[in-house]
Amino acid sequence: MKLPSTAAGSNRVVFAVVASTFFVGFGGGVVFPILPNLGAVLGISPFLVGLILSANRITRLVANAPAGVLIDRVGTRTPFVAGLAIEGLATFGYVVAIVSSFPEGWFMLARVCWGIGSALVFATAYTITADVSEADSRGTSMGIVRAGITFGFPAGLVMGGVVSDLWGNVTAFVLAASFAGLASVIAYLIVPETHVEGEQRAVKPWDVERSLPALTIGLVNFGLYFAYIGVLFSTLVLLIDARAISIFGLDAQGSSGMLMAVTVLSGSVFTLGGGALSDSVGARVPVMLGFLVTSCVGFAVLAFGSRFEVLVLACVLIGAGQGGVGGPLTALLADLTPEERVGRAMGTNNVFGDVGGALGPLVSLPLIQDLGFGFDGLYAASAVIPMLAGAVLVAGIYVHTGHVSPTVGESVS
Repeated sequence: MKLPSTAAGSNRVVFAVVASTFFVGFGGGVVFPILPNLGAVLGISPFLVGLILSANRITRLVANAPAGVLIDRVGTRTPFVAGLAIEGLATFGYVVAIVSSFPEGWFMLARVCWGIGSALVFATAYTITADVSEADSRGTSMGIVRAGITFGFPAGLVMGGVVSDLWGNVTAFVLAASFAGLASVIAYLIVPETHVEGEQRAVKPWDVERSLPALTIGLVNFGLYFAYIGVLFSTLVLLIDARAISIFGLDAQGSSGMLMAVTVLSGSVFTLGGGALSDSVGARVPVMLGFLVTSCVGFAVLAFGSRFEVLVLACVLIGAGQGGVGGPLTALLADLTPEERVGRAMGTNNVFGDVGGALGPLVSLPLIQDLGFGFDGLYAASAVIPMLAGAVLVAGIYVHTGHVSPTVGESVS
């Protein structure tokens, strides 16, 4: 394995990964405040809008596992740079979609390409971090990288909401595509190979990680993404419109973009804190359980909030819960996985997250728009999901390690 020779070199690699994933993340967020409302203008049905929003995650269901296997075979650098470049081209596809006579087809193609690129980026980013970090600092390092991955998303949400509101949808998409191109340049210039050295044995695409830790952590990831990305992000613009809430005089798109940005900014801050806290405590599980409860409370508040201040509080709590779990979750997966299978494990974990993220819009948008299901019932149901995830986490880790809350030293493979 090729690793940076000094701590400074390791930090340089981590922060290059953070910068790259931050800038490319704009393309992930920019579409959410725009497309739900734009769908009516373009004649796209609510179900098809939900399918477009979920297309990247549906694609990753197929691409995540092969991406993890590819990383364990050929290394991290080439898939990471290639994935960023593909995401940049996909973001530019939004521009083509908005000016074409067949927008739904171009939006779908762009989201599919985004899914392929992000499968490579997510698996490599976490694997690079696992490679260059030690067990006693892995939570902090994972938290930093996960924050970078998610921090670009609120910037994209603000860009999608505010820039489209002030200067138009095309401007918002072009700006996001430009930043995605910058991400590829940063990665190409700075990120080295960290994962393999010399010839590797042949591997099969279906040689995925099916260990109990990978499945347990994957199920937790499923629940988080279903409620957070799947339900909240695909319905918040509709909630703002239905409850006639405006932020700084912006319309539903701009206001929802601001609130989603608050949610993800809160998540990014607590991603850093959750990872560092799990290193400090020396155990991942108690930290994750605390933040899962926080997410539950946030959805309960959102279910019945009708004022701007209450919605902000709910978004802060939901973001804190989601983010606080993120760093310890991927760190625990790396702790419990043999080094030569970390790429596969990260790919498997991403599969579960994308199943949740893909099902969310497909379920929630038709419930709200076609079947008249209330927002209060939808968000109250979402509040139960983090608690179920906590139960799965405790049961799976206990069966694997014999402890409800193993220490970092007991967890490391």
